[in-house]
Amino acid sequence: MTVYFIGAGPGDPELITVKGQRLIHRCPVIIYAGSLVPAAVLEGHSAQTVINSAELHLGQIIEAIKAAHELGQDVARVHSGDPSLYGAIGEQIRYLRELGIPFEIVPGVTAVAASAALLGCELTLPDIAQTVILTRFGDQSPMPEGEQLADLARHRSTLAIHLGVKHLERIVEQLRPHYGGDCPVAVVHRATWPDQDWVLDTLDGIVAQVQAKGFRRTALILVGRVLASDSFAESALYRASHAHLYRP
Repeated sequence: MTVYFIGAGPGDPELITVKGQRLIHRCPVIIYAGSLVPAAVLEGHSAQTVINSAELHLGQIIEAIKAAHELGQDVARVHSGDPSLYGAIGEQIRYLRELGIPFEIVPGVTAVAASAALLGCELTLPDIAQTVILTRFGDQSPMPEGEQLADLARHRSTLAIHLGVKHLERIVEQLRPHYGGDCPVAVVHRATWPDQDWVLDTLDGIVAQVQAKGFRRTALILVGRVLASDSFAESALYRASHAHLYRP
């Protein structure tokens, strides 16, 4: 018996991995994050038990896994995006290790990757940004020391901010001194879902745009010059004068 933590991707059911889909179809028990994973991701399953974890607390989730373990049933534990990023799998894994229940993590497409695809941009451009920082906005749950938004903004790298759209005005205030008010910023709402939407503006103008759209949750904030720049050097990899192992 194994618990498979499966990344279902950002929303589009076709963006789950082949392995993740195969396990969902095969496992006799499915526990899925119903508030973030569309029902279409589960289509074609033959599970005997399907549980929506949005209605459960951690203890109840572990009890459901223990019950499956006692019956020797594999569990598809389905999370949105990639489970290693803000997936709350660490606390589940800690219990599984204590109980001696084997598990495996199946990665998924992140909201960051999906948002970049929608915007038609590359998040790392030569001479512009070669680093992407994924973070969240610390409001009710504080950030560790050294990970305040202003600390990260000093790098002026491409920044992906989760769980922050409700606090966009405060975020802009903290980013503007480091990026400048003319820095491009995008807010992507429910990337790859049927009702997906997004706005692209500058730090100075983004708040009004988002207020007009009414985005209040399930949105990703992307910040950086890569979002609106055509002035960057070509990569060395495909430069005609650059030789390497496959192109002497």
